[in-house]
Amino acid sequence: MKKFFQDIKAELQFKGAGPGQKLSESPRERAPKEKPKADPPPKCRQGPTNEAQMAAAAALARLEQKPKPRPPSSQDAIRNQVKKELMAEAAASDKGAAVDQKNSLPALQEEDPSMLSVSGVYFTCPLTGATVRKDKREAQIKKAILEHAAQDPVAAAVMEIHTCNRDREKVKLGVETIAKYLDNIHLHPEEEKYRKIKLQNKVFQERIHCLEGTHKFFQAVGFEKATLSVPGQEEATEDFYVLKEGKLGDLKEHKEKLLSGEPLRAQLDRQLRVFKPSPQASRFELPSDFFSITAEELKREQRLRTEAVEKASMLRTKAMREKEEQRELRKYNYALLRIRFPDGYILQGTFYAREPVSALYQFVRETLQNNWLPFELLAPGGHKLTDESMALNECGLVPSALLTFAWDADVMADIKASGGEHMESVLKPDLLLAVQTLS
Repeated sequence: MKKFFQDIKAELQFKGAGPGQKLSESPRERAPKEKPKADPPPKCRQGPTNEAQMAAAAALARLEQKPKPRPPSSQDAIRNQVKKELMAEAAASDKGAAVDQKNSLPALQEEDPSMLSVSGVYFTCPLTGATVRKDKREAQIKKAILEHAAQDPVAAAVMEIHTCNRDREKVKLGVETIAKYLDNIHLHPEEEKYRKIKLQNKVFQERIHCLEGTHKFFQAVGFEKATLSVPGQEEATEDFYVLKEGKLGDLKEHKEKLLSGEPLRAQLDRQLRVFKPSPQASRFELPSDFFSITAEELKREQRLRTEAVEKASMLRTKAMREKEEQRELRKYNYALLRIRFPDGYILQGTFYAREPVSALYQFVRETLQNNWLPFELLAPGGHKLTDESMALNECGLVPSALLTFAWDADVMADIKASGGEHMESVLKPDLLLAVQTLS
């Protein structure tokens, strides 16, 4: 480019030089020297040609053209701010990972039992009636099944198969395979080969051996382990389940029990409490049991939170917003609900976050003296909970809420018009005997 301008400059000097001036020779053109003549009359100075002017202008424009910085938009400003906050948050997280696991989420904060609204989430074992905390329920169920085996070993084995194996498809396949073995024995009682089940059989190993409780079932219905020789192979043996004599008649009944078995599940204990009237009714301090987020899920939650912050800087469709709202709803497994009655007493209970509103109405109805009278429940915003099929989390009652109880206005007007007595107490008397003070 520099050489190009030098050529143009030389050309301009050659064409525009005045009389008596020495011209520098153009590198492209070298004019032959001539014998000097008499001085010609002075000529007007000429400028560069149009082509040279256009070329020079184009080159100058290219040299002067520089990318101008684009002014930051509002979206860029938001994204930059988000990045700064996330970097600061990540730096703080790296400095204290152990502290972060305890304090990142309210559910994982250090808990003071004296300040909690409820000590935890509890479950009741349907076999023994024992009530244990959420993290002890599976151990309690297994213990109850083991104890039940002393009374009914077949029923206990069936419960163990359906309860202690999480993969329902594998349970179904294993149960159907066992039922097929029992059917073959029942339909061919005279054939000895059906009374023996080879344990090294590929089908047995893949479908039955891997399930907890299956071996206890075979032993409970009358099979015993035996090591038998392999026909035609000297000193070769294999392990079998062999049906004992006299156990054939009950196989059909045992098969039906196995096929109709259901998982044994601990039942959520409502932890029903009644409190005296208190201005602290709307204050809740929940333990970590109520949250579905554990310490192991903190990293995943952090990533989801990061995505949510980034999406906040973009226009979102209705479908995107609804998806994020559903994700928020799934943060909580349980809900602690309180119902304030006209006399000021407060009823408290624990629910699954996805239980229907009808379960809440049933819970309240069972505590009333006059449980045949219609009533209404008002959510914290004042609206009536009329659709009893909706889930509690869909109604905004998760993880905790204070509701208001009200008798049906039309019914109460009819009672008053007929001269009915005013009901001083709404709750059953035995509940009021165990009333507590809300701290």
